[in-house]
Amino acid sequence: MNTRTRLAPLILFTVVNLLPCWSAAQQKPLYKDAKAPVDARVEDLIGRMTVEEKLGQLVTHLGWEMYDKSGDKISVSEKFKKALAEHKVGNLWATLRADPWTQKTLATGLNPFTAAQATNMLQKYNLEHSRLGIPIFIAEECPHGHMAIGTTVFPTAIGQGSTWNPKLIGRMAETISREARLQGGHIGYGPVLDLAREPRWSRVEETYGEDPFLNSMMGAAMVKGFQGSNIGSGVNVISTLKHFTAYGVPEGGHNGGPVSVGLRELYQSYLPPFKAAVEAGALSIMTAYNAIDGVPCTANPFLLKDILREQWGFKGFVVSDLGSVNGLAGNHGIAGSLAEAATLALHAGVDNDLGGTAYAKLGESIKSNAVEKGRLDEAVKRVLKLKFQMGLFENPYVDPGQAKKQVRNQAAIAVARQVAQESMILLKNEKQTLPLSKQIKSIAVIGPNANNIYNQLGDYTAPQAEDNIVTPLEGIKAKLPANVKVNYVKGCDIRDTSDVDITAAVKAAEASDVAVLVLGGSSARDFKTEYISTGAATVSSGKSEQLSDMESGEGFDRQSLDLLGKQLELLKAVAATGKPVVLVFIGGRPLNMNWPAENLNAIIYAWYPGQEGGHAIADVLFGDYNPAGRLPISIPRHVGQLPVYYNDRNQQKHAYVEGPADALYGFGHGLSYSSFAYKNLQIQSLEQGMKGQGASSAKTPLVEVSVEVSNTSAVPGDEVVQLYLHDEKASTVVPLKQLKAFERIKLKAGESRRVEFTLTKEDLMLYDASMKPVVEKGSFKVMVGASSRDIRLEGKFHMEQDYR
Repeated sequence: MNTRTRLAPLILFTVVNLLPCWSAAQQKPLYKDAKAPVDARVEDLIGRMTVEEKLGQLVTHLGWEMYDKSGDKISVSEKFKKALAEHKVGNLWATLRADPWTQKTLATGLNPFTAAQATNMLQKYNLEHSRLGIPIFIAEECPHGHMAIGTTVFPTAIGQGSTWNPKLIGRMAETISREARLQGGHIGYGPVLDLAREPRWSRVEETYGEDPFLNSMMGAAMVKGFQGSNIGSGVNVISTLKHFTAYGVPEGGHNGGPVSVGLRELYQSYLPPFKAAVEAGALSIMTAYNAIDGVPCTANPFLLKDILREQWGFKGFVVSDLGSVNGLAGNHGIAGSLAEAATLALHAGVDNDLGGTAYAKLGESIKSNAVEKGRLDEAVKRVLKLKFQMGLFENPYVDPGQAKKQVRNQAAIAVARQVAQESMILLKNEKQTLPLSKQIKSIAVIGPNANNIYNQLGDYTAPQAEDNIVTPLEGIKAKLPANVKVNYVKGCDIRDTSDVDITAAVKAAEASDVAVLVLGGSSARDFKTEYISTGAATVSSGKSEQLSDMESGEGFDRQSLDLLGKQLELLKAVAATGKPVVLVFIGGRPLNMNWPAENLNAIIYAWYPGQEGGHAIADVLFGDYNPAGRLPISIPRHVGQLPVYYNDRNQQKHAYVEGPADALYGFGHGLSYSSFAYKNLQIQSLEQGMKGQGASSAKTPLVEVSVEVSNTSAVPGDEVVQLYLHDEKASTVVPLKQLKAFERIKLKAGESRRVEFTLTKEDLMLYDASMKPVVEKGSFKVMVGASSRDIRLEGKFHMEQDYR
């Protein structure tokens, strides 16, 4: 037998035995099988990952540094290549963001088409240069539009809240989601659910106002609009709720400052908007910078585990605010090193570290056995599960052509205009000053916010092509016939007093039939502004250079609430001409309106109305749109009153030595060109029908309320019907008035409609002395009307037993 013959059986034996191994090697891993259950795919993938790869999923890097642009050429940056190699990048934030902080301009940033190309490039490079091919999550700022060049800019949240129209805000959120997702984004940061009860605070504009129920309804609508029914649809994004929690009431109004609220107030006021958003399906939540009663929110297991996970059943992932894990070792001073800070945050329930360097140090804690067994994998699984559910392993790329076609299209612009229209609040209108006639021969348009595109957009806004934005001056010109003379004078700046021309403004008013003054504030960042590591702006003293207009927006907290610069002087001078004067306020927080309220006949609050703000303002000024916006936040008379929100627990509030204790304009206030009447309030308890079964669910209906509302004018319009409740004998102190239901309705001239509300166990509930939620037996007062101060009808119902 020759050698070849002797080797043949051995070769055959070897091949036969190696076949199973070869076959197994050719089978794709379970985690890449799109037909396998998501949980099984997650378990398979995490079993293959190294510690370094797991940590990569728990850190979100600054994204705008990850691409290069030279002329029309876009490429993956060396910084991204290095970060991927060294840190196994799993998440990016603000990749498409453009603003002075990122130093991305219209020239150096990306448009929707190139943005989609860039995110595709990043995904492609990652998949080709990572061992396991895990797609990258791209998170984007989306509070009032996707914060990227070429997208639709909507009114900021304080204006959104002023619409009192959750359905409309849901449509807006769908538009924002589509625009972000088509460019390669997967996570939209928003909504902001902090209660704005401290108007000196710089971020009031980002909130829906001071009330828990209004915030809850708006927040839930935003979440549903972002996420839809399927986050894998290709047009939906994951909603990240901000900022958990009580961030909007810092001591002294200092952004990120400490907060002192009791546990009962936390449960009854500050947590409900987040709970409602979680119930609406929110899949991500961001911790707040502040500490509550000495415990930083980013290291608070009571908030992040006990409440969020155990009590509410939250299934998504928790992300820190930018650098807030580092802050545990920094300004909070509760950790001696970044490794210790990371361990504290991870154990408290933070799954992802946004922008900081702390979680990169978790490897040290793991080696020293300082990290609880299983906690690392738990956090990683929460992130991976959503990547699978979004279908990113199968479809990591987007279509640049669709981004170019659908982002900021005519349908999106129409929604932006409608939100702006519905956000307009007519604070005052005496002597039928408004609407103005289009037959006037001349009009003066005056003020620093009359023709400044960035001053009407708010913070978290990308650079804009000028023809994308309609200013009030442009809106007024577009509204009027060509033969009407429009006399425009800026008059002064928001803050700076070096360039003032009140004389020219007075002459313009004197030469006109009516004067429209557009004053207020600004959150417009410029490239001279300096920023701290979190992106918050630092306030310049302005001693050696001209002051920017910016007096609001993250980091710009206020000592007073007065109009800054020479604005009030300008207003008084124009009013002194005796010509009819309309004040249009554009700004991000309620400012002192005492003099205008006493001396002017017409005031419109427009907040930051977005790109279509000029059209919306003109629509209201000339009667093409009947305003029905309502205040989501009280307007104080003086900073000495603060806090001055409508639903406080001070049962015996008395006047100050210097003046009244109540707000100048109360929560829910807003006028119309129509008039409305309320009658026939009906209240029906549902207790008897329950037949002793009790109310096991917080959503169990307990009372039905209905009221007939009629448009008694000759003008069609919207009315916002508001229902307030008071528990007349409670075991703990409760507000005298608390919003529990509302509906914005359209009524033709002379039309009537019965509006129906259902009050649930949750609506009637309080937290007793033992911190147990309970509906207590006894009498409840129902108040229905047009605002918290304009109550038209009252009634009562009685609960016969306690419901726990």
